[in-house]
Amino acid sequence: MWMDTKTEVEEASRIRASLSQRVLNSLLLCTGDMSHLDKYMQDKLFVLQLVVWGLRAVTRVILANNPLSGVLILTALYWASPWQGLLGTLGVLASTLTAVIIGQDSAEVSGGLHGFNGMLVSLLMGAFSSAGDWYWWLLLPVCLGSATCVFLFSALSSVLDRWDLPVSVFPFNIIIVLYLLCTHPDNPYFPHYTATPAGALEPNGTKLIAVEVMRGIVLGVGQIYACEAFGPSLLILGAVLLYSPLLALHALLGSAVGALAGLSVAVRHDSLYSGLLGFNGALGCMPVGGLFFTFSWRTHLFAIASAFLSAYADIALSNLLGTVGLPACSWAATLTATLMLLLTGSLAAYRIPIGQVKAPEHNLRSRSQWEAGNNTERESTDV
Repeated sequence: MWMDTKTEVEEASRIRASLSQRVLNSLLLCTGDMSHLDKYMQDKLFVLQLVVWGLRAVTRVILANNPLSGVLILTALYWASPWQGLLGTLGVLASTLTAVIIGQDSAEVSGGLHGFNGMLVSLLMGAFSSAGDWYWWLLLPVCLGSATCVFLFSALSSVLDRWDLPVSVFPFNIIIVLYLLCTHPDNPYFPHYTATPAGALEPNGTKLIAVEVMRGIVLGVGQIYACEAFGPSLLILGAVLLYSPLLALHALLGSAVGALAGLSVAVRHDSLYSGLLGFNGALGCMPVGGLFFTFSWRTHLFAIASAFLSAYADIALSNLLGTVGLPACSWAATLTATLMLLLTGSLAAYRIPIGQVKAPEHNLRSRSQWEAGNNTERESTDV
């Protein structure tokens, strides 16, 4: 009887261990790039494929590529503002469908590469509009601006591909500046707010609130989507964490660096508290910290340097463009990341070709396997 009981206990333990392993494997399938989902969706209805392409585009804004993360981010946007959520959804659909209609590369379309610029354009048009929520006339420039991003993306990619550089958010930055220059704060159809320089002096000196600064670091991640609410920003950070813990770590780190850079030059406190000084630092830190470069202690320090450069460049551009009422958008991070990818020297050895970029953890495993294979080959050829 004792032997029977022992056998039953061991069998139950094996069943529990097997169940735990299956649950863990199922959870791991939801992380990273979820490339297995693309194979599953190949023979599905176009509408379902379009949904997956759009969700990937939503996450491309924050340098991720996971449809489930896209669901979380859209939920966060609708939670913060249903109007902004609607504009973002419309921007993704307009740009993705435009890419399909004009026959852009199917791999780029399915990967969300033609949708994220359109989403950013639509979100920023809504954020800067002074006409208030549910101003339906705004849908016209949102659709046109999002569609135009596809043409700019295609044109710029033919140039930047020669140096193996990503198009990134150059189309978004160009379109949103052109839109704001074409309109003005008193435009009868498309009025908008003017941007205030980050370095503008405050009328009254106030004490710095440390808790608000810490809160602003999290908001810096949400500001990548023009989101100023703390709860939705946490959800966006959680979406990045689902895709890649390393990427989420560098997003927070870059946002903290942006706040530190702002403190060092005494910017307006509301820029610190709202996260506006953090998002360029985050966008400058993430590409280098494991996405376009294999993660190591060198590239980690390199990512911190990139975040500082992006943050200071953002403050400088904000002060410059703010004099004419224009926002600096993400010009600083985009230009800084592009320059970092052009660097030569020992760090260039960690560079990952654009066509092979995956989640940072996948990049790290791939490099380890590649180095192990090279070591084995060298040992086998030694005489």
